[in-house]
Amino acid sequence: MTEDIRAAIRAERRDQAELLEGLTGEQWDAPSLCAGWTTRHVVAHTTLPFRSGATRVLLEVLRSGGRFNHASDRMARKDARLPAEDLLNALKTNIDHPWTPPGGGPAGALSHEVIHGLDITVALGLDRVVPHDRLRLVLDGMTPASVRYFGADLVGKRLEATDLDWTFGDGVPVRGQAQDLLLLVCGRTLPPGRLS
Repeated sequence: MTEDIRAAIRAERRDQAELLEGLTGEQWDAPSLCAGWTTRHVVAHTTLPFRSGATRVLLEVLRSGGRFNHASDRMARKDARLPAEDLLNALKTNIDHPWTPPGGGPAGALSHEVIHGLDITVALGLDRVVPHDRLRLVLDGMTPASVRYFGADLVGKRLEATDLDWTFGDGVPVRGQAQDLLLLVCGRTLPPGRLS
């Protein structure tokens, strides 16, 4: 299973590199679904493990009083000043990088890639659909703890995918593509008309 996930990570990074290569400067500077972040900020964030060592991350977390998300935001804002070409090259030359988030393992790395990729494509109105085999690996890892981590309000809602056999939670049905429901679990605000 681990090798399947590693293969999915490589495939997702390749797909994203190809997509990013075709973006305009305006799209690189357009808002993403991550509050306060543009496409450039998201790519700075996802490529951070390839461009920075553990020492930098540890020092930033210490400067943030142990708040990883705060440190992550500050690093993304600083690194978003890099040229888009440098950020894209960091992704392209690290397709096989073994990075995993602390405590998340390969499944956490795949989730990181898929979710942040959607933060970009959905916000830009691009019609990319994450391949279902990759999406299934991410969805299978979603738990009530994931909802709490992301601060999503799904009380009284049952998420029902229209393109995959996947449900999550209990209550009033909320239907949509599985990748849109994944974003809902992750606390993202989706553009109108994507859910019913």
